[in-house]
Amino acid sequence: MATTDNFAAAVNRHDERVAALGLSIWVGSEPTFTDRHAQTPHWLFNALGGDKAERAQALMRSLSQSLPGGLVLRSVGRLYPGEKAPRWHFGLLRNRQPQALWQGPVDPMLGTSFWPHPQNLTYWAQALAEAFQSKGWDTECTGSLDTERWQIAVSADETQAWTFELFICETSDAPASEAPSGPALALPQINDVALFRTVLACIEQAARASALPSLVFTGALPPVDDSLEFTTITPDPAVIEVNTAPSGNALAFLQRSKDVYAAAASQQLAPYRLYFNGLVADSGGAGQITLGGPTPADSVFVQHLSLLPRLVRFMNRHPSLSYLFSHDHVGSGGQSVRADERGSDAFDDLQLALALLARQADTTPEILCKSLAPFLSDVAGNSHRAEINIEKLWNPQLPGRGCLGLVEFRALRMQHTPERATALACLLRTTVAMLIHSPQDLPLIDWGRDLHDRFALPFYLEQDINAVLAQLIQANLGLDAEIERELLHDEFRLFGQWPLAGGLLELRRALEFWPLLGDTASPEQLGASRLVDASTARIEIRWRPALAEPGASVPDHADSTDGTWLDWDWYAGDTRLPMRLENDKQGALKVFGLRYRSFAPAKGLHPTLPSQAPLTLTLRHRSLATRYTAQLHEWQPLGACYDGLPQDLPQAEARRKERLTISKSETGGPPSEWPAQTTPCDKGLRAYSLDLRYSGSA
Repeated sequence: MATTDNFAAAVNRHDERVAALGLSIWVGSEPTFTDRHAQTPHWLFNALGGDKAERAQALMRSLSQSLPGGLVLRSVGRLYPGEKAPRWHFGLLRNRQPQALWQGPVDPMLGTSFWPHPQNLTYWAQALAEAFQSKGWDTECTGSLDTERWQIAVSADETQAWTFELFICETSDAPASEAPSGPALALPQINDVALFRTVLACIEQAARASALPSLVFTGALPPVDDSLEFTTITPDPAVIEVNTAPSGNALAFLQRSKDVYAAAASQQLAPYRLYFNGLVADSGGAGQITLGGPTPADSVFVQHLSLLPRLVRFMNRHPSLSYLFSHDHVGSGGQSVRADERGSDAFDDLQLALALLARQADTTPEILCKSLAPFLSDVAGNSHRAEINIEKLWNPQLPGRGCLGLVEFRALRMQHTPERATALACLLRTTVAMLIHSPQDLPLIDWGRDLHDRFALPFYLEQDINAVLAQLIQANLGLDAEIERELLHDEFRLFGQWPLAGGLLELRRALEFWPLLGDTASPEQLGASRLVDASTARIEIRWRPALAEPGASVPDHADSTDGTWLDWDWYAGDTRLPMRLENDKQGALKVFGLRYRSFAPAKGLHPTLPSQAPLTLTLRHRSLATRYTAQLHEWQPLGACYDGLPQDLPQAEARRKERLTISKSETGGPPSEWPAQTTPCDKGLRAYSLDLRYSGSA
């Protein structure tokens, strides 16, 4: 792994290459964090409840310390189907330049005292009215101590009029927070940044004149531009999400990510989750990355209207961008559905839509979105579950946030480190830059079954991402070695490596495409967690020479019997696996995948199919009676319970490795009696994997 200084230098060189092309590609992210030690509903599947709001406030305190000079705002978040109350929404508004945006009394969640006396509202309201009047604005102040509420109506001109509400904030009166009592101000909607700054200066002047020791801001969200940045903290199922303000380049993104990760770590919130059996997952909320510009009109997707169609084509042709960095739940029922995972009819119409756009002489951002949005969604039409999400690109039908010039990449799991997140940001930025300056207008590929067969295996995803990186080099936009190492560092899918007679066994967790259960088109399901059948698992087997030399090629006598690793065959039950002969940077190897039912779910597909764990593999020599038996257990091989979750990543790795047991036997019978292929699994046999569920046993 690259050192921090070397990595930052590589990121800076990446920024210089993009800037040299005259491109301004801003990047934002939505990192999600969880309490990986907790087993309570709000840290496993619920969005609200427990200590989540309290932990989010503590996270805001930590973030405010690393990003000083900001203003904390509490707004009412979204109300999702099936939830009784809107979600809370904490925001940190800051200047992009070093000077502080707010120097008045701060929010009580930052640890300051508060002053709940109602009579002080009178002084505050009068001071605020006078501050507005000093700007030449018509102001009317109404209220009483009996109601503990005041309203100030302000008219700046014929088109600008607002109403501010001042009150004592009680817990029961504040649906956006669970904060102590204190003076509060509900902001109206102000869309102009310059006016908002003027209003904020008036509020600060009045609050300081009234000697308010603390102040809670609620109400509407603030306007932002290239001078203001807004970072928010919101709840999602099982996680706390930090929607970071966008950064103008990757180096700034790296520093901001470090601040966010450090703030989360200070509150014992993790970007990953460890399972009892040693598997490593992301936090549970993914880690989307968004690209745009300093303003909506300056977004590269608005400035270069051919970019989005090229991106759709490019990502179709390179499934590694959809799957290699993805979370566990992928496929047509997942949270990042590819445009070609919705059936042949939708795929055909997508090809037509791209052809029509290519011959459209006067394309606009709105036409672009109307043309592609129906295909960049899941099967229920939800664009928020598409791998390329354009709902905030140029959609006038989405008030307030539909025309921001943004494209969100959702096929990304939450990354364990800020460096890994930044490496992904660099990959996406350079891909976009390449598509602008080195057009990639090749036709779509109808992958068919290969999409969920070949590209379920990490080996073929690695081959594909290497092809992407090679194209970047050809376009003079190659990523430095330090960034590539971070990008390709993915040991968490590895169960382990075991030297056996004549060869080296590598076992990896492959991708699986979990199907949805129930009515996926139900309105109640949109925006909510959905039930999937996660009982099917897939592994990848790699079999290579024990002492493979880097760069060694497949020998001409690959099919001969010469006592080498090529004379050993892998079996699942009585089925010999038709391992595929391939090459990678280490040399020749064989690769194949296996699917099986890892457990029998209480609610899921195929109720008559039992668990097929442990998975049993047999390694047999073609001319000797030697046999190795390998068993991959879902839990401890002896059946004992784990004494809690793994404490750290090394302990998780040890648990993964101990789940594979290997034994050697010389009683395998004469090789002539071993079956070359049997029929029970024929229906489950594909070009790159064998589905053992058809055989009924593992």
